[in-house]
Amino acid sequence: MTASMEELVISETHGSVLHVTINRPDSRNALSLATLDALKRAFEDAAGDDMLHVAVLRGAGDKSFAAGGDLKEFATLRSEADAQTLFDRAADALDAIRSFPVPVVAALNGVALGGGAELAMACDYRLASSHARIGFVQSTLSISTGFGGGADLVNKIGSAKAMRILVQGELLFADAAAALGLIDAVAGPDESLAECVARFVLPFLSRPAHLVRAIKQIGLAQRLGLSQAERRTIERNAFATTWAHPAHWEAADHLLAVAATRRKP
Repeated sequence: MTASMEELVISETHGSVLHVTINRPDSRNALSLATLDALKRAFEDAAGDDMLHVAVLRGAGDKSFAAGGDLKEFATLRSEADAQTLFDRAADALDAIRSFPVPVVAALNGVALGGGAELAMACDYRLASSHARIGFVQSTLSISTGFGGGADLVNKIGSAKAMRILVQGELLFADAAAALGLIDAVAGPDESLAECVARFVLPFLSRPAHLVRAIKQIGLAQRLGLSQAERRTIERNAFATTWAHPAHWEAADHLLAVAATRRKP
């Protein structure tokens, strides 16, 4: 029986954190078309939740974040037209993650291969357990990146390093990937991945949700390659919105009151 979208991807909100889990552990969380569609739906459905501060994306189990595209399913897609349709559908799913209104953290609990590596790069941050590995292994199948993740890799580490990684097609251990800038934090020897994630997201949880969203928009404008004028407009609007918000004036009035107290003889 084919799993439903709800079973393929589990989406839960705890407090102000959205948790999205790819739920295909028996297939190493391979990204079938239905799974990609379910990921897109999960992030699009949650995008309107103004109380969210951050989202965390992980794979079920402790062996695989996502083992790339579902090769058994994709084996029937042989023509260039088929490939273009697949690319567009997958890229649309990852775009829902790239454009999500709050930061998205990929929690790499195991290997992230091929399309799984592209999925990880679609997120704003990547955290990894010590045994996790990430690999743009598409070149071993004589193909280039198929979900739009090549551009993410280039934007992250530059074109020269990215081209070499894409051509080599090697699996990188978490520490090596962190040294290249692909991974933002690796869980310590006595720290679980969940603890690493909880520690990493604390700064986002400590600020008002509307401020986190405003800052995400500034970062997203740069990531999307918008013009300088467009980026300036987005940053200007973010500043005006956060400036006028009661949270700013509460903090400012408190700071002024503390300063006045210190000036008293």
